[in-house]
Amino acid sequence: MKNFTVAKHEHRRHGAVSRRITAAPDPVDFNKAAVAAAAAVVARERAVARSASRANRTSLVPGPEGDYRQQPGKKLDLKFYLGELAGLNVELVKLQEWIKARGLKVVVLFEGRDAAGKGGAIKTISAPLNPRVCRVVALGTPTDREKTQWYFQRYVAQLPAAGEMVLFDRSWYNRAGVERVMGFCSQEEYAEYLRSCPEFERLLLRSGIVLIKYWFSVGNEEQEKRFQDRLADPTKHWKLSPMDVMSRAKWVEYSRAKDAMFSATDIPEAPWWVVAADDKKRARLNTIRHLLSVIPYEDIITPKIELPPRQTEDGYVRPPIFSQHFVPDEY
Repeated sequence: MKNFTVAKHEHRRHGAVSRRITAAPDPVDFNKAAVAAAAAVVARERAVARSASRANRTSLVPGPEGDYRQQPGKKLDLKFYLGELAGLNVELVKLQEWIKARGLKVVVLFEGRDAAGKGGAIKTISAPLNPRVCRVVALGTPTDREKTQWYFQRYVAQLPAAGEMVLFDRSWYNRAGVERVMGFCSQEEYAEYLRSCPEFERLLLRSGIVLIKYWFSVGNEEQEKRFQDRLADPTKHWKLSPMDVMSRAKWVEYSRAKDAMFSATDIPEAPWWVVAADDKKRARLNTIRHLLSVIPYEDIITPKIELPPRQTEDGYVRPPIFSQHFVPDEY
């Protein structure tokens, strides 16, 4: 499921750089200035190759409000979206069977601002999967007892066993975001969290857990639009909590908290993957394709299932219809 066009592009660029290095004359025959100039050319070309690769993989650009925003473009056609999603659903089921057969333990974190599209992406991923294999965790406010526990303790209880994948709709990163901005934790607790979180995640990785972290990036204008939509739709009122409303007034503080979180926890073993989320459909497809690309899997051949012949009635008598309660046929 990888972007093979980008891969080929990078290969060609890196191959060109390698040939230049190989073809360069022996530095001994040239003065230091010439060697330095050649090294600068190589470094510049490598930087261009990396920049082009990143540009091909994301549509995010820095926004004036302190966060990244998605470049405006043509809306994704619904028919195309559903067609792509149908194919990706097949691959998700293959991944599920691979996780189950190989006993993998997969944890996927979904973080981001309120109304960034995390919940919709989680529902889209989990919809075609077996809930006994793919489990969604969305913990509420900690109880008085949980507040006295080790901070990560209630999340540890939700980690997967072998053959399971757990999707966290918000996670232990609550302390880096809402708890920090809204003052629900002390400065000492926050500082200790930033020190402990990378080590906690390395511990999970050493235990054999596959950890993937997504940050859904939504622009200020798009978030405002989604909030207004929730206010106008009675079926979405529950999505707009008092905490969500307060987050609008503290946009810049959340930006600073997110930057500090990335600085402390964007570790090589478990990097943050930023999802351009102004366009929900594109965000969902891109997230699923990326998830399929970071967990190597194979299509497991299952034995063909043949349905047995239906048992004959053999004297069975159905009870009278008036002895049962039926749902009224209103439609």
